[in-house]
Amino acid sequence: MTMENLSEYCLRVAKDAKKASRALAAVSGAKKNEWINLCADKLLERKDEILAENAKDLEAARQSGLKASMIDRLTLSEKTLREMATALREIAAFPDPIGATIGSTIRPNGLEVQKVRTPIGVVFFVYESRPNVTTDAAAICVKSGNAVVLRGGKEAFHSNTILGRVLADAAREVGLPECAAQLLNTTDRNAVDEFLRLPQYVDVAIPRGGEALVKRVTENAQMPVIKHFAGNCHLYVDKDADLNVAEKVLVNSKCQRLGTCNTVESLVVHSDVAATALPQLLAALKDNGVEIRGDERTRALAPNVDVLEATEDDFYREYLAAIISVKVVDSIEEAIEHINEHSSGHTEVIVTKDVKASKKFATEIDSAAVMINASSRLHDGGQFGLGAEIGISTDKFHVRGPCGVDDLTSYKYVVYGDGILRG
Repeated sequence: MTMENLSEYCLRVAKDAKKASRALAAVSGAKKNEWINLCADKLLERKDEILAENAKDLEAARQSGLKASMIDRLTLSEKTLREMATALREIAAFPDPIGATIGSTIRPNGLEVQKVRTPIGVVFFVYESRPNVTTDAAAICVKSGNAVVLRGGKEAFHSNTILGRVLADAAREVGLPECAAQLLNTTDRNAVDEFLRLPQYVDVAIPRGGEALVKRVTENAQMPVIKHFAGNCHLYVDKDADLNVAEKVLVNSKCQRLGTCNTVESLVVHSDVAATALPQLLAALKDNGVEIRGDERTRALAPNVDVLEATEDDFYREYLAAIISVKVVDSIEEAIEHINEHSSGHTEVIVTKDVKASKKFATEIDSAAVMINASSRLHDGGQFGLGAEIGISTDKFHVRGPCGVDDLTSYKYVVYGDGILRG
């Protein structure tokens, strides 16, 4: 595809999406749910076809030396497909947000002012590695009345292509606008830039992937961006922590799955308990194959555990690997200051029995989610009861945290009168 042809192709897709978005605004919730449920059925009916295409991506990934955490994200299985189908049915079961009244008032002159949910319009969604995100994102966007253009990573091209056909086939069968959910059929990186220059057709861009991708989209987009930046998440063990709880929460937060944005990358321990806590916690991490990079105090307090020297850069790192940074602090205030300085604003955890400490941490930490005596891996739309998400936003406008169906809407005012005039 030449640059000229690529530009024409992207423009056509964007125009088709804009047209579909206007049609979707009038589509009933029942029709959208019919499409989502049919997509769920087709994931299971066509599992052999989908897994065969995924196998092509996995083989290419191994040949290219893609790291293990990325291959894990890329892998589909019958279990994964069942989970994808379940996620779609959960999205279908949520109330239709479009047309819902957010608030209503009647003015002294009799004017009734309603604030009503509306679609945003066209979503350009750029993501990496995980093909299960394709169906989640499509369903969330369409459920909220938006058309979506999906641009997955080249490493998942075969998997995404077959999933795109599933979405399109289901749309034709139920009579949904055919271009409601379009998957770009090119791996050309320039396609992203083409869409970012089309604000007259694309209403919002959502990048989900590595920090480099998010920065590129943010810097080049001519439309608003809902950002999903890196997940440099912290776990703070307070002086009043139950260390057995701390160990369980830490191991789950760090080791349950290494390659996710809500995995803990840094451990912070209060000095009052560090002499007891560090040997226990670091040994548990070592038992799970985690490399430890600690500050000077950490290395001194855990002499029997192999701890590498941490650099300042380590405390800013999202490893997405079996590595963790560790720091000892003298107060909860110092912990909060350290975390707010180094965090990406995603998820922070405190383990403590002190209610005042937990409230202070929750109030002063500037991140999308604060977990109190609970794993960072629970920061997830499904775990929060919000259904599947298109991403976890580390931004503050227009949504923060899990971005689900309601979060992909805007609103307008609908005002009723009976000939009321302004005096």
